Amino acid sequence: MNSPAQDNAWLRAMPWVFVLIWSTGFIVARYGMPHAPPMKFLAVRYALSIACFLPWIFLSGVKWPSNRTQWLHLAVTGVLMHAGYLGGVWAAVKAGMGSGLSSLIVGLQPVLTAIWLSGTGSKVSKRQWLGLVLGFAGLVLVVSRKFGSGGPGDQANWLNLSFAVMALIAITVGTLYQKRFVAACDVRTANAVQLLAALLVTLPLTLLEAELMDWNGELIGAMAWSVLGLTLGGSSLLYLLIQRGAAASVTSLMYLVPPCTALIAWLLFAEPITAVTLAGTALTAFGVALVVRSPSR
Repeated sequence: MNSPAQDNAWLRAMPWVFVLIWSTGFIVARYGMPHAPPMKFLAVRYALSIACFLPWIFLSGVKWPSNRTQWLHLAVTGVLMHAGYLGGVWAAVKAGMGSGLSSLIVGLQPVLTAIWLSGTGSKVSKRQWLGLVLGFAGLVLVVSRKFGSGGPGDQANWLNLSFAVMALIAITVGTLYQKRFVAACDVRTANAVQLLAALLVTLPLTLLEAELMDWNGELIGAMAWSVLGLTLGGSSLLYLLIQRGAAASVTSLMYLVPPCTALIAWLLFAEPITAVTLAGTALTAFGVALVVRSPSR
């Protein structure tokens, strides 16, 4: 049994651990996509993840969701937060978008959430509106440099931008939906249901991909980390954080993901970090920080 102090320390550390794991997802996409089509890669990832969760659930003896309504709500979040979000990111990277830009676009989730809440009656302060403007301005600055003129694997065009925006909308709506409708249940059974729904939606899309998976060291490594690190680790942490009410903590740290991803992508893939990229990323991060920062007392 852990002491209350240890439990509290772990809860405080969970958002940071989650963000560190989450930021590697865009890097893994760059590693895996040259060797596989996105939907086939994700279908295998979902199937392997389910195969890992089922024995864990059986040996632990945890209960599955108690009614059909909860199964339905979990399935909806699975389609949005796995099939929609990951499908959009992986497809954007496959279509030539760099890891840094894809993470920057998805990093606008807090901004999109604030816009959504403002339309449902929640008050958005002047500081937050300034953050909204700065966040989008920084993104436009980065996209303008990369649109149609970036190097291989680091370009922006209407196709990959559409995929990235789809991912942004899916993760935002999925997070809000889960917080609103999904009742607390075991993270392992919840993830298994979500992944099963994502697999059922993704499998038909694999039939549209003529490219086969080229199993080599990079693809195997990307798949292993996607299953063990991102799905079993990152997605489980995200579910726990949302259910424990710490989603705001994750949101407040999300603006650190794009600069971290850009740095890693520069080290691993030589994605250029120009003065314009730095300025745009910093402007977006500052704008998102203004949106999510708690008002001073």
